[in-house]
Amino acid sequence: MTDADARPRGAVRTTGLAFGILFAAVVLVSVNLRPGASSVGPVLEELRTGLGMSAAVAGAMTGLPGLVFGLVGAVSVAFARKVGMTAGITIGLAAAALGLLLRVTTGNVPLFLLLTVVGLAGMAVGNVLVPAWIKAHGHAVALMTVYGTGLVVGATLSSVLTAPVSEAAGSWRAGLGMWGLLAVVALPLWGWLTLHERRSPAEHQVSGDAAPSGRIIHSPTAVALTVLFGVQSMHAYVQFGWLPQVYRDAGISASHAGALQALLSSVGIAGALVLPTIIQRGRGLRAMAVSFGVMLALGYTGLIVAPATVPWAWALMLGYSGLAFPTAIALIAARTRHPSVTAQLSGFVQPVGYALAAAGPFLVGLVHEATGGWTLILVLLALTSVPLTIAGVRVARPTYVDDEI
Repeated sequence: MTDADARPRGAVRTTGLAFGILFAAVVLVSVNLRPGASSVGPVLEELRTGLGMSAAVAGAMTGLPGLVFGLVGAVSVAFARKVGMTAGITIGLAAAALGLLLRVTTGNVPLFLLLTVVGLAGMAVGNVLVPAWIKAHGHAVALMTVYGTGLVVGATLSSVLTAPVSEAAGSWRAGLGMWGLLAVVALPLWGWLTLHERRSPAEHQVSGDAAPSGRIIHSPTAVALTVLFGVQSMHAYVQFGWLPQVYRDAGISASHAGALQALLSSVGIAGALVLPTIIQRGRGLRAMAVSFGVMLALGYTGLIVAPATVPWAWALMLGYSGLAFPTAIALIAARTRHPSVTAQLSGFVQPVGYALAAAGPFLVGLVHEATGGWTLILVLLALTSVPLTIAGVRVARPTYVDDEI
């Protein structure tokens, strides 16, 4: 693919940024958009004990990522129209760093939850704006590959490192706090980009005149993509918050449980590296969508039947089904032409999808507290493979949202 081929219709390439700078910027932001959410699961038991947090409140906390990503994501496009896409992403990174660093300094449950919301809100802004930012700067396939991979790497690192660092430091606060420091590392480059691009026409691609003006909800592709994104996100946040506990209740240690969650997440790294290219070529997407649903059902069935016998097998199956997430992320750019439509689609799919996902971890906490076990929960999670498959088959069609609206 040539640079001209990668350039989206309607994009304004006037920033003059080298690919290396774009690459570094996307790496730094993408690895920071998941650890604030996925790092809690491996130390949830220690966190609850340390703060005196009830199971119901813990369940609500594990549902916060989806809820905050949905609510804040819904206003992120409007926010970007006021301050610019780059400034919006930078402000989001600053909020993420502030929330994640300050929450580990308090012993007060309501304040801990409030600061968690601040950190998640910052990540939510990045979730919505980064795909549109990439579309406006060109190199869409390459940078969406980097972005999707970075999301998975961030989730994986936080899953595998949080518990060991907490054990080594003697406190869960160290394990959670280090992810705030990671966000701080991204701020200098993004601050520079904000100053560099403050007058760039690319900053206003979220509302370009050349874009279609129809409502996103009228697009069947957008609706199906929202269902795919929402169902998979629900599974992701249930797994972030509760899967380590499922393994621990089966007799597996905290570190081993965290490693299994990391194994699940790491499967997505390989997938995120190749999925944008597969989607661009348009071959095999329907069969792949069906395989996501099959592996999802088999993974949860394994956790019901023999959670500690071959725990790595269930983690691998669930990890493979999780490739639906980088698929959905890549399709946000691949199923649009104009950066404004990319922003609108991202601002629809992610907030609505995360709103659907938010109830999952909370309901898991309630049902687990009521039943004292995991069987009913895992059966219900396995059944959601049906809507996941149907939505995946629909978005496999090579259509553009621009045309549908």
